[in-house]
Amino acid sequence: MIKKYNNTTATLALAKASFRSILRSPSAVVFTLAFPLIFILVFGFLSTNGVKIDLAIAPTSNLDNPVIKALEQNSVVRLIKDTDTTNINSALTKGNYDGLIDVQLNKDSIPNYITNITYTTASPDKTNILKSLILNIQLQVNMANQVPTVTEVRETMLKSRPYTTIDFILPGQLGFSLLSTGVFGTAFVFFSLRQNLVIKRFFATPVRKSSIVLGEGIARIGFALLGALTIILLGNLFFGFTLVNGYITVINMLVLSFLGVLVFMGFGFVISGIAKSESTIPPISNIITLPQFLLSGTFFSVSVFPTWLQYISKAMPLTYLNDAMRKVAFEGLSLWDVRIQILVLLVWGVVVYGAAVKFFKWE
Repeated sequence: MIKKYNNTTATLALAKASFRSILRSPSAVVFTLAFPLIFILVFGFLSTNGVKIDLAIAPTSNLDNPVIKALEQNSVVRLIKDTDTTNINSALTKGNYDGLIDVQLNKDSIPNYITNITYTTASPDKTNILKSLILNIQLQVNMANQVPTVTEVRETMLKSRPYTTIDFILPGQLGFSLLSTGVFGTAFVFFSLRQNLVIKRFFATPVRKSSIVLGEGIARIGFALLGALTIILLGNLFFGFTLVNGYITVINMLVLSFLGVLVFMGFGFVISGIAKSESTIPPISNIITLPQFLLSGTFFSVSVFPTWLQYISKAMPLTYLNDAMRKVAFEGLSLWDVRIQILVLLVWGVVVYGAAVKFFKWE
C-alpha cells in the first residue's frame, strides 16, 4: 500500500536539515552571536558619556532669568518646554528626561531667584554632569552680578530605576543580530539552493512551495530566537541589563524577536530572487542593512540626528523593533503598549513578502 505524501513531515525534515546547516555555517554564528556579543562587551565596560542632557522646564517656571539664559547658551543642555506635568514626571521616571528645572522669582530681595532642580536616578551619569553645570552656572551668575546671591539652587532627587549604557546598547545589538540573520542568511541560502538546482528538484517532487519556504523559515527563526535568548540572558547576568518584569519581559522580547526576524527574512527572500550572482548579494544586502544599522537607533539614539535625518530613521523597520525592545525591557511595557511599533513592522512584512512572492524563482 502506497503511503500518502505528508507535507508536514517534509516541512519538518527541511527545517531540521536547514537548522543543522546554519549551525555549521561560521558566518551565521558570527552575525547572530559573535558581533552583537562583542559590541555588548565593549559598551558594557565603557562608562556613559552623554552627548546631550535633556532638561525639562516646568510649566510654572520663570523664563526671564539669568539661569535659564545661561542654559540656553550651553551646547550640552537641550531645554525642553513641556507643558504636560504628567508627561514630565513619566519621562523623568523612565529616564527620557534627565532633569527638571523650575526657576521662581523670590518675593524677598535676596536671593532674586530660587532655582529648583529635580534629578532622576534613571539617568545617574547625566545627573552628575547636570549637577556640575548648574552649580557652575550659579557661581558664574552670582559673580557676574556682583551681589551676594542672585540665585539659590535647591535640589531634589527622584528615585527610579537606573538607566545604564547596556539598557540602550543591548536591544540595538539584538536588532542588529536579527536583521543580519534574516537578510544575509536567507538571501545566501535561497540563492544557493536555486543556483544548485535544489529548488528545481523540489519542484519535481510532491512537496509544496510553501513547505520549502516554511521549513527554511522555521530553522532560521529557531536559530535567531536561540541567539536572541542568549544575548538577553548574558546581558542580564553579566552587565545588569534591565528586565523589569523578569521572565515575562524575556518572553515579550522573544515575541518581538520572532516578528522582527520574520520581517527581515522577507528582505532576504527578495534579494535571493533579484540577485543575478552570489557576488551581487552582499552589496544589495548592505544597501538594505547598513542604513538601518547606522540610523535606526542601534548605536545612538535617533534623537541625536538632525530633524531631516530623523524622518528617514522613522521610515525604517529596525527603528520600531529597537524602540519596542527598549520600552518592553526597561519601561516594562506590554506588547499591547507597543502596538504601534508592531503594526509598523507588520505593514513592512506585508510589503516585503508581497515583493518576495513577485520575485520568487525556482531556478
